[in-house]
Amino acid sequence: MRKSAFLFFKGLGLLFAILCGIGTAFLGWYDGADWMNIVTFSIAVTGLILWGWYHFSIRWIDSDLKQNILSRFPKDEQVDGKNLEEEHEENFFFKTISNNKWKALAFILLILIFIFVSFIAEGFFSGRTLVSFIIFLAFIILMGVVGQFITAQKSVFIGISVLIGLFIMGALTIPGFLSLLNMKAMLVFASFLGLAVVGQTFVALLGGLDLSIPFVIGASNVALMSLISKGVSPWLALVAVLLLGLIVGLVNGILSFRLQGQALILTLGVGFFVKGGVQILVAMGTFSAGTVFGVVPDWMRNIASMNGKTLGLPIPPIILIWIIASIIIIVALRLTKWGRNLYALGGSRLSSARLSISEKGYWIGAYVISGFFAALTGALLLGWSGGGFIGVGDTYLFLTIAAVVVGGTSLLGGVGGYGLSVIGVLILQIITTVLVGWGLSWQGQQFILGLLIIPMVALYARSPHIRTQI
Repeated sequence: MRKSAFLFFKGLGLLFAILCGIGTAFLGWYDGADWMNIVTFSIAVTGLILWGWYHFSIRWIDSDLKQNILSRFPKDEQVDGKNLEEEHEENFFFKTISNNKWKALAFILLILIFIFVSFIAEGFFSGRTLVSFIIFLAFIILMGVVGQFITAQKSVFIGISVLIGLFIMGALTIPGFLSLLNMKAMLVFASFLGLAVVGQTFVALLGGLDLSIPFVIGASNVALMSLISKGVSPWLALVAVLLLGLIVGLVNGILSFRLQGQALILTLGVGFFVKGGVQILVAMGTFSAGTVFGVVPDWMRNIASMNGKTLGLPIPPIILIWIIASIIIIVALRLTKWGRNLYALGGSRLSSARLSISEKGYWIGAYVISGFFAALTGALLLGWSGGGFIGVGDTYLFLTIAAVVVGGTSLLGGVGGYGLSVIGVLILQIITTVLVGWGLSWQGQQFILGLLIIPMVALYARSPHIRTQI
């Protein structure tokens, strides 16, 4: 370790310990604690963190510092037998910033977002929210430093670290965040998004995107309600809607495979076609196709509502459906030949062709799965909303892609998986819940959510080097 690095880490630990001591004193004062207890606990926290910082960070970084945690930096440090001259040493702080400029910019953007929210959300800024935000930033920095020593499953580690950090932020700043009702609500909404993200993940692993997902969700939602209101058996109507999703996925897969240079726009065009076609069919003999009213079966309401029960337990079935589907998909991707071939094809099409892996079959299959899960999401959303609405899937155009990217799956293909997408879904859901809890308007939520995607991707979305797709 060079002298500038040693002094930087030593000073950083001192600053962090002092800030934690001040935060402890403020929280004690806010809770009305006795001043003697405030002083005692503040000094204890500062001392404990200072000792822990030197013991677990600096002493682990350089073996020469293990003998004395308060030792001065050795004057005669040698590297490869040559003495280091202090005047020729590059400043550690500025060198670190230069090597991590995008992460530093993302970090600054997080601070600017906090300041912006403080201005637009009435009653948001307080000592407690400020301390909570500082704890959040400190946790993210700590996990970033620890993450440098993680080699296996680094994407999972970083994603979970962000998830925990956001959870801590919400728990400290929003009353009732940890309540059972709020936890259940977050999981229900995350389940809808999680099911919609299944297909987007599969397609992304091959280096593609499916922009028809939100339109298939809306079309399935309206079509299912329309069929039920016309007297068709709910189970038969559900099967018909799922078949519609499979057909749309098949069309997307065949056409996009033949026109891969225009696959992005092609799936968008298919989505508009499906949405418009369903509206035309539903509108026959009615006054409106955007919204279809009717009586949703009780079993369908039970599946998707927050008051739903599973075998008498107060657990909405939609949550269990998502958990079971997630386990099956993750296992299939990692432990089956089909999953390994999917990764191989996304990593290198030329190598996969030499291994006789059918590019056409896997490409079409991924889009068929995407269409099926989009239709399933639209059908399940009917049980939650109680009525068919063609625009119910509009927000999923952005959210499905964002969940895949924030989770760490590369849009270039071959890297990532549905497990990471689950983490991305939970991150987006907690961010949304926190923004609502802070009292932001819908426009403000969209603005901040869009800005947050930038630092999240810069800090935690891991992509491989760009390579040539053949």
